[in-house]
Formats: sequence, C-alpha cells, structure tokens
Amino acid sequence: GGRRDGRSLSSSLKDEMSDFAVLALSLCPNQRFSLYLSLSLSQMKTVRFTRLHVPWSVLSREAELLKIKVPTKRTYELKEKTGLAGAISSLWEKLNQPFQPGVPEPQNPRTCVLSLPFNRKKLHLFDIKSKNILFDNATRGRIVSITSLLAKGVYDSAFPLHDHILYIPQMLHEEWANYGVFFKYQPADLIRKYFGEKIGLYFAWLGVYTQLLIPASAMGIVVFLYGWLTVDTNVPSQEMCDERLNFTMCPLCDRVCDYWQLSSMCSTARASYLFDNHATVAFAIFMSLWAAVFLEHWKRRQRCLQHRWDLTDMEEEEVGTLFTTTHNLPIASESLTWKDRLPGYCVNVSSILLMVGVTFSAVFGVILYRIIVFAVMSMNPDHEAKANVRVTVTTTAVIINLLVVLVLDEIYGAVAVWITELEIPRTEAAFEEHLILKAFLLKSMNAFAPVFYVAFFKGRFAGRPGDYVYVFKDFRMEECAPAGCLIEVCIQLGMIMLGKQLIQNNVFEIEGGEKKKSKDPNRPRHRWDLDYELEPYEGLSPEYMEMIIQYGFVTLFVASFPLAPVFALLNNVIEIRLDAAKFVTEIRRPDAVRAKEIGIWYNILSGISKFAVITNAFVISFTSEFIPRMVYQYLYSDTGTMHGFTDHTLAYFNTSNFKPGTAPNSTRFDRELRICRYKDYRDPPWSPESYQLSKQYWSVLAARLAFVIFFQNLAMFLSMLVAWLIPDVPRSLKERVKREKVLLLDLLLSEEAEKQPDTQHPRVSISGQSRVLLHPSDSSQPFTSSVPGNPVNSL
Repeated sequence: GGRRDGRSLSSSLKDEMSDFAVLALSLCPNQRFSLYLSLSLSQMKTVRFTRLHVPWSVLSREAELLKIKVPTKRTYELKEKTGLAGAISSLWEKLNQPFQPGVPEPQNPRTCVLSLPFNRKKLHLFDIKSKNILFDNATRGRIVSITSLLAKGVYDSAFPLHDHILYIPQMLHEEWANYGVFFKYQPADLIRKYFGEKIGLYFAWLGVYTQLLIPASAMGIVVFLYGWLTVDTNVPSQEMCDERLNFTMCPLCDRVCDYWQLSSMCSTARASYLFDNHATVAFAIFMSLWAAVFLEHWKRRQRCLQHRWDLTDMEEEEVGTLFTTTHNLPIASESLTWKDRLPGYCVNVSSILLMVGVTFSAVFGVILYRIIVFAVMSMNPDHEAKANVRVTVTTTAVIINLLVVLVLDEIYGAVAVWITELEIPRTEAAFEEHLILKAFLLKSMNAFAPVFYVAFFKGRFAGRPGDYVYVFKDFRMEECAPAGCLIEVCIQLGMIMLGKQLIQNNVFEIEGGEKKKSKDPNRPRHRWDLDYELEPYEGLSPEYMEMIIQYGFVTLFVASFPLAPVFALLNNVIEIRLDAAKFVTEIRRPDAVRAKEIGIWYNILSGISKFAVITNAFVISFTSEFIPRMVYQYLYSDTGTMHGFTDHTLAYFNTSNFKPGTAPNSTRFDRELRICRYKDYRDPPWSPESYQLSKQYWSVLAARLAFVIFFQNLAMFLSMLVAWLIPDVPRSLKERVKREKVLLLDLLLSEEAEKQPDTQHPRVSISGQSRVLLHPSDSSQPFTSSVPGNPVNSL
C-alpha cells in the first residue's frame, strides 16, 4: 500500500480501489496524505478485505480532539502504610498473592504516573518512548468510526483484528480464558487494554458479584446444614410423621380420591423443614444486607477503576455520540414530533401488553395441566402410583415451565428489539437503554411468574371441603401440601434457575464454540479471513441480562431457597472463563468503547434489591410456616412448646356435608367415617358458626402483616445504614486525587514559567473531523472492513 490521497489515486489503482477512495474521502476529505491504504484480495469470490493504516499525524490529531489522557514524565510515590494498618495490609497482600493473575507488573507498584489530555503542542510533557506504542490498541480502535457506511450497506462489517503477534492475547488466553485459573482474579487492566473500558467494566462487575457470592453461599450452606442437623428435633415434622396420631385427611379430589393419612406426607414435611426453619429468617435479613454491601462495594470498585483508567473527567456527551445507524435505523432528527412517534409508542404498549398476556396464559396453562393430570392420575387403582401423584405432577409441571421460559425468552428478545426500533431513538445509547428496559421487563416477568404463582397464589383460592372452587366446573383448584407450599417454591426456583444456567447459558455457548471449530482447517487463511468467519459481536446486553436474572433468583426468593447463592457461584466460576474464551477466540474482536459506569444495569440491580426485601417478607409471612409456629407457641400452646401444633392447624369437616357426587366412591377406611381433617383455620362443624374463619386465623393474619411491616422497615433501615457507613469513594483514593491535582497544577505552572521568555504562539482552532480506521501494526490499530459484492455498485 502506498501513502496516497483518495482524490489523487492513479487511474490504474482507482478502478481496483474505488472502495478505498470513497472511504478515504468520507473520513477526511480535506486532509492530504492522511491515510496509508492497502488492499488484500481474499480467495473468496464475493468478499474483499480493506485495511487502513493511520499515521501519527491523524492519530495525534484525533487523540487531541477526544481528549485522551496520556502519561506524563512526572511521577510520584504512594505513601506506605505504617503501624497496624501497614501490617494488616502487608499480610493481606501475602495471603492474596496466590490468587493474583500472572501478568507483568511494574517494577515498583508504588510509583504512579500523572496523566494529562493529549496535546500536540506539549509533546515534551509526555513520556513518549515511541510513537508506535503511545496509544494502546483499545484507544486506537476508539478513534475509528464508519457506522454511517455500515448502515448504508457500503461495508458488510468492520472490526479490529485479533492481533496474536502481541503478548496481550496470549496472556489473556493463559491467565483469563483458562479453566485452570478459575481461582484467580481476572486481569482487569489487561482486559480493558485489549477490549476497551466498557467490556472491562462488565467483567470487573461480574468478578465483584462472583466474589461476594462466596459469603452468601457459605451462609446458605450453614442454614441448610442447620435444618438438616435439627430436623429430627423438629416437633411439627415429628407429629406429621407419627402414625399413632391418626390424622385422617379429606380427599384431594372429588369421587375418585380416597381419604388419606397425614403421615404419608412425612418425607415432604422433613424436606420442607430443611429450608423452612428459624435460621431462614436470619438468612433473609443477611441477604438484604448483602445486597446493600454488594452495591456499595461495586460503587467503590467502580470509582477506583474510573481513576485508574482515566475516566473521571469523561464527559457524559462523549458516551452518547454513537448513532443507531449500526442497527439500520433512520437517524431521528429534531423535526420528529410526538405525532410522528405516536404510532410507534402505541405499537410498543400494545406489544408489551400482549407479551404480558402470553406469559400469564403460559402460567395458567401449566396450572390447568397440574389440575387435570392430578385428577387423571388419581383415578389410577394402583395405591403406590396414587401416593406419588403430587411429586410426579410437580416435577413434570416444573419441567414444562422451564421449557416454556426458555422458548419465550428467545421470542421476547426478538420482540424487544423490534418494538425498540419502532421508537426511532436518537442515539445508540438511547436505543440500548430502551431495549434493556423492555427486554428486562419481559424476560424477568417470564422467569419469575411461575415462582410468584406458587409462592403467593397457589392454595389461596382453593376453598374448603364441601365448598371448593372449580375450574371449568369439574376440576378443583390445586392446594398446597399440609407442610406448606415453600418446598414447591424451592423446587420451582431451583429447577428453573439451574435449567436456565445449564441449558440456555452454558450449553448453548459451549455448542456455539464447538461449531466454530468445525471450519475447514486445510484451507489457508489470513488473519482477516479467520476473524471474518467468527461470530459477530452482539453487545454486552445478553451477558448482563443473564446475570441480572440470576441476581433476581438469588435475592427475590432466597428465603425459600438458601442454596441459590451456591448454585449461582458455581455457575459464575464457569461463566467467567466461558465468556473469556468466547471473547478471545470465538467472536470478532469488539470495537473499543469508553464507558464511565455500567449504566442502567446498576439502577436495575438497585430496584431488584429493594423489591427483594418485600418478596422475602411475604415469603416468610405467608408462604412459610414461621409465623403460624410463632403464634401457636406464644399464644395458644399450653406448655409454651410446639407440641400440638399440627393438630392446631388442621380444621374438622363432617363427611355428611359433602356435596352430592363429590364424596369418595370407594374407600379403604371405615364407611361410617364422620370426621376428616384439612389444612385451615376454621370453626368445627359442631360450632354455631361452622366452617367460618376462626379467631386463630385472624390472629395469624395480623401477625403476618405485622411481620411484613417489621421486616421491611428493619431490612430497609439496615440497608440504608450500610450505605451510609460505606463511602462511595475510598479515603485513599480521595487523598490520591487531591495529590495528583496539586502535582498537575505544579507541572503546568512550571511549564508556563519555562515558556515566558519564549514567543507566545497564536491560538489554533481545530475543527472537528470524522474519525478514521486503524490497523494493528507497529504504528496503528487495525479495523477490517469487508465489502459484499462490488463496492461501486453498493455505493
């Protein structure tokens, strides 16, 4: 390639390189000798690859326009901690050393370098060892932007090459995209240097989240072990398992179902106690504090990264300059009024309402499946099959729920993109934010709706013997087990959470990686050929969404499933290395994009954390048996113990009060059986107000509502206290920033003092120009652009 101006190419080259000429003119029409151009014709028949090299003059000009910070020659030493704080810090560094990634570190980590926005007039201030390495690959990649040409179809795609000549990709592969280093921290600085700040922040956030899952997992295991070790001393489960008490329960369905013994639910009662015990309440409060600590810790970590990566002075408008043309959307102009956007908004609202209806319909369909299959299986004359009806129906229904969730997830993702495009957002940032909100609304509702039904609605509207609620006049609404619905919430939550992680996330990603390995290995390829065959980068939204939904599973219903943090931790340990391998070897190298923070995802996390306090309060109050046990022990127990609790929670029913045609057709019990029991707080049939809600019911209800208020206020107060006690910016960082400002001011004053004898230079106004593509050679960072078909015809 020669050093040429696009308008002065020779006629022999112009026909062959017309795509270069147009690209060069569109990027810098008034700059002569501004680009190095080279053409690489692949052996493919329909695809051409264009490589553009940016010289120092263009690189330095764009760096100055973007105010990219560059290290200066001025350095300073960090203060070394002394005394007890220094001893603790030194001990912590030694303990932490085996978990640090094996990446090159500066000889003296306590020596820091001051940075200033790049200025071509002050090159003597900067530490420029070589112009070829002054700007790293991510910074070079950020200078390039050909989104308008991509949107018009001139170029099929544009992406930086995976530069395997440099040491960075090799280090990332060895110290990051490797399951053998799963116990080590991620090399965040190296990730940022190769992929840019936006991707670096995502993996830093994921690392903080995964790290803080360790104490949450440990506490969850402690709660589970407490239940397992004390299950034999739990009086309510002992009473349910005691056949001598002879609790004869009312039939679970009409006509074909027989009376049954409460002792047959012994295993369910014992399993429920593993998750529904006194430690569960303490764990729910702990998780509320954990969520607050996680958010505050991430804010501190984010501030440190912003300072280290020179993002503190990043202007907000710099983030939102990328237009939505990469999505083939028309650029919204200021002339568009609300009347122009109204049809799109109407389609948005109606589509979201339709998807909400689809989700509720799917949940209702599974409910009908459970009701109908339960009634059909209850007709089986085999008593062993009848005994396992509830387990079989619950398990198969959860599997169906999981499959529905996976299918609707894919549909909702496509619908969210479509309805967001109809809004014609003005910028890429606006498009991404609107898309995230819609996708999160639909996908979270899809994932959590089945769990919400079992936790808060199942068994609430079933009625009572002699006055049941029916669906389609023939099928009774389903009821909870005598031990409560908490064990079913645990099963539902666990299987959907694990199923999504194993099937949707890890298995699909691993299969995607295997497909990449199926390419023909015998065909010789250049680097651009290999990268073009990789999957295009589709943004971080799917990765964030996957973790945000998981965060919802971990926090929203943790009172019913204390082991959720454990499974989330195990998944994330694999997920980090899986995503790392995907970014390094399986997808095209993404454009380097600056980002000051994780954006709207933090607001979503904060909203989930606050909502989790409410859901856990209601789970403990209304789904678990914690409140009824406490009310019985302190208000109704004669001995102040839990003895007699099971009998206290079972109401009486006179079998002669069955509606015609609903009593069992045949029974193994005495035909003269007159009394059966059912789970409820109602007056007995011999009472003047038979089958009415009893005083115990209202006492328990009042206690439940009081606990909800108490729990919410306590958890919110402690969370606010934690947020107040933990400052957003570490004190050491504040002191360091103050010191850097003083040193920078001193540097600038010294520089001005040296210039006083010299002649003052006139001020130069630099007009904004379009950005250009780079190449990853010794002097620049590459982008690769592929042209579908004839580039002249495309234009």
